[in-house]
Amino acid sequence: MTATPHAALMDRTYRHQRRIYDATRAWFLLGRDHLIAHLDVPPGGTVLELACGTGRNLDHIGRHYPGARLHGLDISDEMLRSARAKLGARAKLAQGDACAFDGARLFKITSFDRIVLSYSLSMIPDWRRALDTALDHLAPGGSLHMVDFGRQHRLPGLARNGLNAWLGAFHVTPRHALPVYLAQQAQARGMQLQSHELFASYAQHAILTAPGGR
Repeated sequence: MTATPHAALMDRTYRHQRRIYDATRAWFLLGRDHLIAHLDVPPGGTVLELACGTGRNLDHIGRHYPGARLHGLDISDEMLRSARAKLGARAKLAQGDACAFDGARLFKITSFDRIVLSYSLSMIPDWRRALDTALDHLAPGGSLHMVDFGRQHRLPGLARNGLNAWLGAFHVTPRHALPVYLAQQAQARGMQLQSHELFASYAQHAILTAPGGR
């Protein structure tokens, strides 16, 4: 159990919201299916989603890539209640902090072929540390796939201001510095970076691929 102030905050936020989360978030968590379509999970490959929430993405990944071995981590026990109900034995789920988890201890796996961060870095206070920890768990030749809120600079000002005010009520902060940090990590770790904006800068999608593998 990760008893931290952020864990308690997430449990309070989603204790009731988790029941309607999937139905209400489909309209503004744009690009999640785009990410899944580009995962290219190898046969029998291991997939880890950090901040897996209700398990919606893992459910879709499992249907899109039969045979993938699914794993999910979330700091909120409340969200994991929904994920366990949705996924059952199809995924191994664990409660933990994306900033400081140990894959070997939680899942008995030291590295993963694919790691997913979907609209989660914008909710993690120490998002750089979470990203670093995720990259530390990538298998040789593996890839980290993320989608999150973008800079929104191409959106009308009124829409941008309204969106960000609404996101703030749910403790969400778009990470405008993320593209620069991804580029820095790619260079430091010898990784390949692919990144682009989605939906007129509403969202950003990036893939970091580790060297090695076959």
